[in-house]
Amino acid sequence: MKSYYVYILASKRNGTLYIGITNSLIRRVYEHKNDLINGFSKRYHVHTLVYYQRFDDVKSAIQHEKRLKKWNRKWKLALIEENNPAWKDLYEDLA
Repeated sequence: MKSYYVYILASKRNGTLYIGITNSLIRRVYEHKNDLINGFSKRYHVHTLVYYQRFDDVKSAIQHEKRLKKWNRKWKLALIEENNPAWKDLYEDLA
């Protein structure tokens, strides 16, 4: 069964946030960390994986990503704090 991930990257604690979706979290975060993708995360140095959630269904993952992108900043920060209060780079546990 294929897995899909909605993830949040941060430039630093309480810094710039980026929300994305992927079917390969390790590969995608690696691409962000090494600036292999031109765009927002490269421009704003958003490289720290601070939140992710796995889904079995792509439609559910897309729906969750869209919902998170509409949230206000305070709610996004609360979600990160609730799941990762130290703002640890979760990529280290994946690789």
